[in-house]
Amino acid sequence: MAVSRCARAFPSFDCRCDPDFSRPEIPSAGFHRFSDKNKSTTLRAAHGLSSVILKFPPNFVRQLSIKARRNCSNIGVAQVVAASWSNDQAASGCTPAVKAVDAAAAAVVPVEAAEDVICNDENVNKLGGSPFLEYASFLSSDGSVAIHAGERLGRGIVTDAITTPVVNTSAYFFKKTADLIDFKEKRRASFEYGRYGNYTTIVAEEKISALEGAESTLLMASGMCASTVMLMALVPAGGHLVTTTDCYRKTRIFIETVLPKMGITSTVIDPADIRGLESALEKNKVTLFFTESPTNPFLRCVDIELVSKLCHDKGALVCIDGTFATPINQKVLALGADIVLHSATKYIGGHNDVLAGSISGPHKLISTIRDLHHVLGGALNPNAAYLIIRGMKTLHLRVQQQNTTAHRMAEILEAHPKVKRVYYPSLASHPEHELAKKQMKGFGGVVSFEVDGDLLTTARFIDALRIPYIAPSFGGCESIVDQPAIMSYWDLSQSDRAKYGILDNLVRFSFGVEDFKDLKADVLQALETI
Repeated sequence: MAVSRCARAFPSFDCRCDPDFSRPEIPSAGFHRFSDKNKSTTLRAAHGLSSVILKFPPNFVRQLSIKARRNCSNIGVAQVVAASWSNDQAASGCTPAVKAVDAAAAAVVPVEAAEDVICNDENVNKLGGSPFLEYASFLSSDGSVAIHAGERLGRGIVTDAITTPVVNTSAYFFKKTADLIDFKEKRRASFEYGRYGNYTTIVAEEKISALEGAESTLLMASGMCASTVMLMALVPAGGHLVTTTDCYRKTRIFIETVLPKMGITSTVIDPADIRGLESALEKNKVTLFFTESPTNPFLRCVDIELVSKLCHDKGALVCIDGTFATPINQKVLALGADIVLHSATKYIGGHNDVLAGSISGPHKLISTIRDLHHVLGGALNPNAAYLIIRGMKTLHLRVQQQNTTAHRMAEILEAHPKVKRVYYPSLASHPEHELAKKQMKGFGGVVSFEVDGDLLTTARFIDALRIPYIAPSFGGCESIVDQPAIMSYWDLSQSDRAKYGILDNLVRFSFGVEDFKDLKADVLQALETI
């Protein structure tokens, strides 16, 4: 690949290398989407790591033309465009920032001397997703990575702001037709259109990639969007997939009613039925094994390592929906799965205020899903991406609190005379307790249980609770409770609900980050009313 050649649009620009984050021994962890076959030079577009922080000189605004200033957003010129980052460094040690400065300057000031950024790669127009396969040596915990990945560790938006700006744009412009042709012929990087990517969204994607140890992450408008697009992209017409009995109902509906229209068939097995999986792999040309772990709502766990080995031996891919676990509690890709999916609406967002879904995995697979996503739509709004970024900075703290609260409440509920059964992986009574201990660090904030009573008795217990909201969803700061027989399965008869194990007395309780004593008192007092 030809080295990017950009003239210094503003010679008075200063590059400030932060001494704490510019040490040569810190590895570059970004996925170099713009590397050539010889890998001699890499242009990291909008999402690579960089130790350089750009500092605009005091007279910068005065150097802008009136037209350029009029085109700047109210957040400032720093967020107008993302920089194209490069690995090569000159004697000053700050030359990676030169390209970033030129990219930002060229977007707001016409500079005749500036040359175009040239790069050769077949994926040059796809700027989303970046892996952090090797974290910087000074970040050893998921909590630190969730805070700094994609931001302190380098982001494509040229800004000195601590928080990532929201780039509200529906399209990206080209200065001249020649630039557009360079983009079309894959010599120039751009998103072109808002449905194909956004610089704020990239930061959120990088954070998830960093936590999952993934090469690439794609964010979409919802968890269901992520599930459906993934299934359609990876399972060919006439293909076969394997899933499990206990799973999110809307996912099951899609698999049972929509995919058959494409000739796609499925085998449904119990999450622990390894023999059933082996049989399905022998009898069918299975393309994909897709399930949740833990599952919804009974928190069943799949032996991800074993399932991945069996599927890979037969050429099948493995996708695990890790929403209930979060990347804090479980590393799906490290256990052998090919793809991990999340409803980022839940724990990752964490504040019950945003809808999003994510898919993480190898660049090749995610690119296949990304191509279909660009056709179908369902793009994440940059404001939603900002909420995901903000939410992830407290992800490890929230999950730790929720793990502790849920475990303690599960023990209390299991010992209570008015509770018939509790479903939570930390309990010895859970069918996959030993497996969960092996592949999970924590067990999440959701506890499902059956009260000793019928539909109305269970509803009376729920109505007596004062802290949790009666609502769908889970994983947020606020506790949420629901009765699945009413919330998710009310359109089915009692007997049809029972086929899925959904009894009238089943309760799903998502514990938030309220004080444990308050939650305990509220639950025990509500149980006394039945």
